[in-house]
Amino acid sequence: MGKEKYVAYVGTYTHGDSIGIHIYDVDVKEGTLSERKVVPMNNSSYITRSRSGKYLYSIADEGVAVFEILGDGDLKYINKVGIDGMRGCHLSVDAEGKYLFVAGSHDGKVTVVHTHRDGRLGSVMDGVFHKGTGSVAERNFKPHVTCVMPTPENKYLCAVDNGIDQVKIYRINKKTNKLELVDIIRCRRESGPKEILFNERGNAAYIIYELSNEVGVYTYEDSEDGPKFEEVQMTSTLADELDPMHDAAQALTISPDGKHLVASTAGDNSIAMFAIDDETGMLKREMALPISGEYPKEMMFFPDGRHIAVVNHASDSITTFAVDYKKKVILLKGIPMKVDAPNCILIAAI
Repeated sequence: MGKEKYVAYVGTYTHGDSIGIHIYDVDVKEGTLSERKVVPMNNSSYITRSRSGKYLYSIADEGVAVFEILGDGDLKYINKVGIDGMRGCHLSVDAEGKYLFVAGSHDGKVTVVHTHRDGRLGSVMDGVFHKGTGSVAERNFKPHVTCVMPTPENKYLCAVDNGIDQVKIYRINKKTNKLELVDIIRCRRESGPKEILFNERGNAAYIIYELSNEVGVYTYEDSEDGPKFEEVQMTSTLADELDPMHDAAQALTISPDGKHLVASTAGDNSIAMFAIDDETGMLKREMALPISGEYPKEMMFFPDGRHIAVVNHASDSITTFAVDYKKKVILLKGIPMKVDAPNCILIAAI
């Protein structure tokens, strides 16, 4: 990894003792984190970095906020804007650095915010409320947008709707700055799609299903007729199949070399690792092991790919592991780190 230095940012809910975004120094060789400071921000439930690497965006109660990332990894507040709706839960940026996309679970809304070159967040350029109903169930009956992710070529935006079991595909109209619905992936009833990621080659997409505790593999093509997704595989995320009704698959991450995908599952309190076929994007399950915490949310590989950090929401902790690819196991690095209500993690070079 040379002489590069890294920091980790952990977003938290602030209804407890936490006050915002925790900043950690990262020891890549040892696979450990050392807390440096906390930057105040109300309910920073999700964070993401600009494509330039200069700015950090965060969910906030009032909308979304942006910070400049300083040379030592510290954060300098720039501004905050409202999103004309309820608090968001997921963020992503387009490849050109023009748009910040916000997913709204509470109100089923996709919001597009203008990002200025000097880092400032501008006005809301578009907002689309999803419509429809899911099946009659306590957890799944109306629109809940839980993830917004641009396609690899930056032409479309995938909006994962956990409530109505759909992924809506929008064209990003860069002339009007509006979203245009072009397709819908209709997932199985009561599957609860939660998040979507694309592989390194951009020819496959992975959707994690919260209610069925599965990862779906889809081929992806930007064809002349528009985006094309085709389901080719469905595989379980669970380490223990004894009580699946109380499990909830949560998040996905891909190793820095693009060869492995990891899925977290709450209730089961485990992460499952899959080898990614370079040509097809298909998955081969390699392990599913406990994470020494409760309700794992996001996780992220260290830059060397040899360690992984998991944020555990219910046990107020972060656990880090060494990954042994040959033996197909993860090994806990030290005792869990205490942090109140962690929800997401981002490791970045400075």
